[in-house]
Amino acid sequence: MKNTMENIKTYVIITAIAIVWILGGCAVEKEDEGKVRDLEFTVVSQEEQPDALRDVIGEKKEKPFQISYTRGEDLYIAVGYGEQESSGYSISVNELFETENTIVIDTTLIGPQTSEQAAQVASYPYVVIKTEGIADKTVEFR
Repeated sequence: MKNTMENIKTYVIITAIAIVWILGGCAVEKEDEGKVRDLEFTVVSQEEQPDALRDVIGEKKEKPFQISYTRGEDLYIAVGYGEQESSGYSISVNELFETENTIVIDTTLIGPQTSEQAAQVASYPYVVIKTEGIADKTVEFR
């Protein structure tokens, strides 16, 4: 009985330490997420996309995807929402900003307006944006 109680106490202490360690790690990560500056961008039409990026999007468009692609000084970021049952969807780029270690992009899929007559054919909404090339930064998708 005494041995079982000691095992339970040890388990509780280890669990508490793990929770504190995990939560502490999350707090440190949140500090690194502070916005350094907003980034300017342009939405890139399909014709303006680099061929290699357009090919990858063509292969992945049926499922949601997130792609970053660098060509020279330009950084392209593509976000797709996979197959939708109708047309009329659009994508809003809510934010694009730089943190100390990352570039953060936040997008939202906007459904067809109720007053719109959306064609009942499958569509594959995605957006490609182009911004200045920022070396050594990963893209975080939200």
